[in-house]
Amino acid sequence: MDNSSLPLVSLEAVSKQFNSKAATLEILNETNFHIYRGETIAVVGPSGIGKSTLLNIIGTLDKPETGRVLYQGQDLFALGNEKLALFRNAQIGFVFQFHYLLQGFTAIENVMIPGLIARMNKKTIENQAADILERVGLDSRRTHRVEDLSGGEQQRVAIARALVMKPDLLLADEPTGNLDQKNSESIHILLNELNKELGMTVIVVTHNSKFARMMERMVTLHQGKIVSA
Repeated sequence: MDNSSLPLVSLEAVSKQFNSKAATLEILNETNFHIYRGETIAVVGPSGIGKSTLLNIIGTLDKPETGRVLYQGQDLFALGNEKLALFRNAQIGFVFQFHYLLQGFTAIENVMIPGLIARMNKKTIENQAADILERVGLDSRRTHRVEDLSGGEQQRVAIARALVMKPDLLLADEPTGNLDQKNSESIHILLNELNKELGMTVIVVTHNSKFARMMERMVTLHQGKIVSA
């Protein structure tokens, strides 16, 4: 981890809450959080404290009520919706508990999607997709339709899709929540290897304590603040 430069991502005085008829749930209360290039962070804690919401704010999928989310000093939510969407597609990779792959399409076609959205040359993005599928161990399966792949293979396709644009930041929300122990452990090892090989920052929401301990930092939410776990 290189702390000598500015943070890759910073949350500055960020607040977020959800209101219902019964109560107001405060997720973040003017909290600050600095994320540095190349580090690995686990977001842990009981269900319902707002771990996924925090991840969505970092990934600009959810907007805070107040405060700023900065990427290398740039206020992301000041970009406007179109520029923000382009930034997100290029610089942030997302892996979820449910892989959200397109049924009826092959592994490589699914991995190519971010590049096609960015209007990259089709052959260029196809080559990049083939390379990352090989790296995640699916070279021999790239022309198989995703519904013909195992659960572990489908999640590897989702990871390849998240990485095909070579993002600075990978956000994973319970990425092995639907996998058995063997497949879960292989995905945990893969994400750590990719962090070291590609130098990307990895932030993972997980209930898996063994996986969390593999990360450099563990944080949780307490009274609207981000604190060390």
